[in-house]
Amino acid sequence: MTTAPKLRNPVFCALDTPDLGIATSWAAKLADTVGGVKLGLEFFNAQGPKGVSEVMRASGLPLFLDLKFHDIPNTVSGAVKSVVPLKPFMINVHAIGGQAMMEAAARASRDAAETYMVDRPLLIGVTVLTSMDESDLNETGIVGAVFDQVRRLAELAKISGLDGVVCSPHEAEILRRDLGPNFKLITPGVRPAWAAANDQKRVMTPHDAVAAGADYVVIGRPITAAPDQAAAAKRIVMELAA
Repeated sequence: MTTAPKLRNPVFCALDTPDLGIATSWAAKLADTVGGVKLGLEFFNAQGPKGVSEVMRASGLPLFLDLKFHDIPNTVSGAVKSVVPLKPFMINVHAIGGQAMMEAAARASRDAAETYMVDRPLLIGVTVLTSMDESDLNETGIVGAVFDQVRRLAELAKISGLDGVVCSPHEAEILRRDLGPNFKLITPGVRPAWAAANDQKRVMTPHDAVAAGADYVVIGRPITAAPDQAAAAKRIVMELAA
């Protein structure tokens, strides 16, 4: 089946908490503002699929299920099949898992969507985490500029049949040029000028990230740590439209 329709706006709010009550409260407050919400390992490990469904009911918003699968192809295939029935808008795998793993994930996504008669989620490859810089990569044995690694993995993700990649907004402009208009670029490491960078190293404002070519921007603490989450989200959405 085809993927979900176009979103209200490109902002996905990261609901980074293991607490079901907090996550559903945030989601409900943001239901009329952001384009979607993101749930990751912290929440999924604590609350599981049932918790994901409750958050989705609380907001009615598209879900980016950010579990970053990375294992042998057969295991990743099974993992993808297990989450497709939750009807996420978007799921991801680590692109460094390689072509065979990503191809298996793409097949699993298509097959599960047909089996369960749901929209196929966008399948996205994680390139280099935005909390990492060149020195962090070097410590893992990957020598060279961060962008070189991002470009290699993004090209491999496209060859493997993925819909797009997670990348820093600093890499979006060149990836957009190289990989075409239909390849999705999802950018965490996005902070409004009025917010702290926290543990992100390769950051950019939401407006600049979208101008550089990002399809979706992931923003967490500038929204969730604000005294009024809905007001903070609305401010970001208005800045994007300016």
